[in-house]
Formats: sequence, C-alpha cells, structure tokens
Amino acid sequence: MADATNYPVTLTNCGTEISVASAPERTVSVGQSATEILYSLGLADRVNGTSVWFNPVLPQFAKANEEIDRIADNDPSFEAVVNKRPDLVAVQYEWHVGPTGSVATREQFHELGIHTYIMPADCDTKDNSTGGDGTRTAAFSTESIYKGITELAHIYDVQAAGEALVADLIDREERAIDLASSLDLPQDLSAVFWFSSTDLGVSPFVAGQLGAPGYMMDKLGIRNVIESDEEWPTVGWESIARANPDVIVIAAMDRRRFPADDIEAKREFLRSDPVTSEMSAVQNNRIVEMDAHAMSATMRSIYGLESLAEALSAMTFK
Repeated sequence: MADATNYPVTLTNCGTEISVASAPERTVSVGQSATEILYSLGLADRVNGTSVWFNPVLPQFAKANEEIDRIADNDPSFEAVVNKRPDLVAVQYEWHVGPTGSVATREQFHELGIHTYIMPADCDTKDNSTGGDGTRTAAFSTESIYKGITELAHIYDVQAAGEALVADLIDREERAIDLASSLDLPQDLSAVFWFSSTDLGVSPFVAGQLGAPGYMMDKLGIRNVIESDEEWPTVGWESIARANPDVIVIAAMDRRRFPADDIEAKREFLRSDPVTSEMSAVQNNRIVEMDAHAMSATMRSIYGLESLAEALSAMTFK
C-alpha cells in the first residue's frame, strides 16, 4: 500500500517551486489533459471548473464531467478561473499559465494564494519561449506523463490511484508496440501527422519529429517525413507531397477555430486538391483518424499509439 502524503508537498514544477500545505479541495483545470488525469485519479469531486477541450471526455468520465462547470471550451479568462475559488489550477500547456500566459502568469495566481501545476509533458524537454507551440529540445517521452500523474497523485494524497494508472498505461504502451512489431510492415514506412491549418490549402500544421506523434512513430518503427524540432511547424503541401508519406494521420476534434479543424474538410481537401490527391497515402486510402488530444503530449498519446498500431494492422502495402 502506498504511503500517505506528508504535507507540505514541495516540488519544482516547470522551473517554479511550489509548496502545497494540504490536499486541494477545489481545482480548476486549464486543458483537457489535466482534466482527464484528475478524473482518472478519482478526483472528479474536487474539480469545480474545466476549460480548453479538443475532444469529448473519455466515455468512462462522461457522467461525472456533466456535473462539472465548463467555464470555457477554449481559453478561459483569469477572472473566470479565479471566480471558482480554486486551491490549485492544473494546466496542460505552459503558454496558458506561464511567463506570458494567455490566461495569466503563475505569479498572478500565486499572489492570490492559488497554486498552479503545469503538466511536465509540456515543459520537460521543451522550450516554450520560442513562441507558437514551442520547440522540443529532446524527444518527448511518456515518462513525463507518468511523472505528472505521480506528482498530482502525491499532491492530492491518492498515490495508490496514481500507481495503478501508470501501471495500466505502461501495459497498454507495451502491448501496442508488440502489435506493431508482429506486423510485416515495410522497412522504410513513413508518415505525416496533420493537426490543422488556418485555412484549407495553406501550409498545414504538421507534427515535428520530437513531439507526441514523433514518439508514436519512433515506437512503431515509422519514419516521420517532417524533420523539424518545432512542435507543430507549418510545411507546404508541395514539400509533403514530394516526401510522399505512406500514411497520413489526421486529427479529429470538436474545436472549430480553423476550417481544417473539421476532419471531413481535411478528407475532402486531400481527395480534391491536385497536389495531395496524387499522394500514395490518399490514393491507397491509408489515412488514419486520431483524436487531436492524442497528438499532444498527454495520457491519450498512449491511446493514439494503440489506435495507430491497430490501423496499421488493417493496411496493406505494395
């Protein structure tokens, strides 16, 4: 049995030292990843506000989630978060609550006695000072996901739940890798991950080599045709077509900031554009849909690894 937490809990989180005197009773989450991890730790009753959603909540948490106020689908205001009187704000992306936070800085929350915890997956091996979605300084590893789960479990004194969740995710990760290893895949199998575009036809946001999609491709023996270290660089379709990836993975999401957020719009563009329609992956229907949330460095990245391995098992390559 896991030992109980001895308070105060003091740790360094994304370069900032935090010290929590007791288990938080009221939490606001800024980011779906933080929300679903809290739910997975059995802490839904301590979450009183959520924000920044890409996909529907995991089915097992649908009922609990209905009872919790969604203060914003996208970025919440500082006032909306503070009005929930949280003890702690759990954050997925540093750009929401960081040095130039779009919601607020950590200092603004701390001045009000509100703790902040940013998921390590967004700052370990990542430089968010470069603007945009940041740049990876080393490859994303699921260890940063497990670190976030373990630290939150410690902060909330639910260590046993944290250990069980990490063990389940490790098992799922290993089984997905084993499935891909059992397939007769081409030696130089390649792919590109398309998240979205500000408009259809313009250079899309595609996955760099060191983020969560890069992790999936590396684990499954796939070459990423995009060599950038940026998290989501924009690359022209002509360049992607010249690389001619064997597989295209497209993000499915509820968010509608850009026209290409719509997965059917993505599919139609790939089929109808004179450049993309000639690509091997399009002509052979090797297009994989994946939850947008899995393409970020989150717990769902392991689910994305599973879905990609399963999709590959149903494909044929000439």
